[in-house]
Amino acid sequence: IKIMPKKILITGISGFIGRHVARQILQSKHELTAIIRPQTNLKRVEEFQEKVNFVEIDLTDISSLRNFLDENSFDTIVHIGALRNGRKFSKNDFFKANVDATEQLIINANRNKSRFIFCSSVGVFGAIPRELPANNNTPRQNDGFYHYTKIRAEALIQKYVLYGLQAVIVRPSITYGIGDYGFPFKLTKLTDKNLLFLPNKKVLIHLTNVELLAQAFHRLLEFEFTAGAAYIVADKNPVDLKELADFISNELKNKPYSNKRIIDEKYFRFAKKIARFFKRESWITRFELISESWFYDTEDAYQDLNLKNISTIPAFKIVTDWYKSLRRK
Repeated sequence: IKIMPKKILITGISGFIGRHVARQILQSKHELTAIIRPQTNLKRVEEFQEKVNFVEIDLTDISSLRNFLDENSFDTIVHIGALRNGRKFSKNDFFKANVDATEQLIINANRNKSRFIFCSSVGVFGAIPRELPANNNTPRQNDGFYHYTKIRAEALIQKYVLYGLQAVIVRPSITYGIGDYGFPFKLTKLTDKNLLFLPNKKVLIHLTNVELLAQAFHRLLEFEFTAGAAYIVADKNPVDLKELADFISNELKNKPYSNKRIIDEKYFRFAKKIARFFKRESWITRFELISESWFYDTEDAYQDLNLKNISTIPAFKIVTDWYKSLRRK
């Protein structure tokens, strides 16, 4: 059944995923309010200046957030904003922004009978899931504080669902597209520089096209969903890491990636041990992502949300073309 929410609140609009979701929302002429952090670089949101009501609140400032929510109600809340790994914040700030702020938004949604769409992460299963393909029944792994906060936020949502909250959880994998400088961009850059070392075994990885993810949010906004449902959203199938490196190399240099960069997997195990010794969470994850398989069961998302099938190869061309345009500057 199609529904037409009029007033929507979104968090995370200045980020990579939030920006794409907001564009989809605005195509349907909804009234959109966005919470943005004070001192946000307005260039990051200038495309929305005339179309969105901006409210400046830091998600770590729980009292300001509560005051705003006490005075406002919405048909739907789309909660994408979060503190991410790799940024210099205290664990206290991480918890406030990712868990406490989520609870304030949940309370508002429950009080006003609003629908609540939450952007979580496949990271709730850990960087490398304990079973493949990972699915809704796969054990959670809090192998980093960011993942821990997402697990806690999901648990809060499921608790409030028992009290009548109309909520759904979206779990994207690592997302790729124009404007994101995370893992897919770094993979492209390392391949270009011939600095990507690969293990001598098959590694399957599962990425998410950002347009596919925005489509999933849009479907959940405009159609009814089952309260408490959780959808893993990623490209139709995982991709072989060496095949992706070959695709990137062919796009950038018209030749496959060098087999001389394939090394014994024991070197990756050694590198992970060193990273663990020095407690470098981000480095452990980087080594894991290119030396172990990680992929997910996306069947429910494709079936229930009627998503368009996207294959990472050739869809990843959007990243290589963007990378080439940056290289020319």
